[in-house]
Amino acid sequence: MALRHVLGGGTLALAAALTAIPAQAQPVANPPGQITVQVQTVNGSGCRQGSTSVAAAEDNTAFTVTYSDYLAQAGAGSNPINSRKNCQLGLRVHVPQGFTYAIARADFRGFAYLQPGASALERASYYFQGMSQTTRSTHQFTGPLFDNWQASDETDYASLVWAPCGEERTLNINTELRVNAGSDPQGLSFIAMDSTDGSVSTKYHLEWKECPAA
Repeated sequence: MALRHVLGGGTLALAAALTAIPAQAQPVANPPGQITVQVQTVNGSGCRQGSTSVAAAEDNTAFTVTYSDYLAQAGAGSNPINSRKNCQLGLRVHVPQGFTYAIARADFRGFAYLQPGASALERASYYFQGMSQTTRSTHQFTGPLFDNWQASDETDYASLVWAPCGEERTLNINTELRVNAGSDPQGLSFIAMDSTDGSVSTKYHLEWKECPAA
């Protein structure tokens, strides 16, 4: 039952509704200890070996993926295959015993240089190995544009996809960049999943809950 549906019923109705929610389904504070995130597999034209790194936040609220050579471009004689780049990461997230996690929000950042009439898109999806539920998003940009860009995706708590309790499933993260030169194929346009100095990371924010007792 959503909280907004019981507020009108008074304090007793609210208390009853909260009591009826199973403990393992309620969000909890960040778990104790320190999570770790390891890269298991790296594939794709946008993330050659050694150009991607992953780090977990010390407070267990998020982890970041940093790309140092992830750029798609079109126009000005560019090879057509460079107009689309993609990256597929397989991550192993180690979490404290008795807890599970879901990705509640993803923040994507980069830099774009798009000529007038040109366009670009950033697409992302992520899912747990062996599970059919997949979170997908697409963000589009149009020229003229010569600036840093940022896009965020946030999932309602009720729609979160949780890692199975008691198992370590690979978290697969797939991203794609694509550029269309538009009406001026002689002008160079590009979009990058990093900034001009390579210091910008994609950030995945985590939600936590306790697993039911065995």
